[in-house]
Amino acid sequence: MKPLDRITINPEICLGQPTIRGTRITVSTILKLLASGKTVQEVLEAYPELEAEDIYQALAYAAWHVSEQVHPDLPEQA
Repeated sequence: MKPLDRITINPEICLGQPTIRGTRITVSTILKLLASGKTVQEVLEAYPELEAEDIYQALAYAAWHVSEQVHPDLPEQA
């Protein structure tokens, strides 16, 4: 996996939520837009300071973060 050099975490910015390289655009904002059906192009149009690689790294960060989590409350799948 490529390094996530566009994702930054600073306790002084957005309460320490992961953001995109020096902006106040959070990874969760990008994920919510994509989950609501927006395309990468639509996200880029809404946030012109972003580049496509920012969005792909937000997705990669989310995938990594979720893979590190254990959810004992979820039912096991057979």
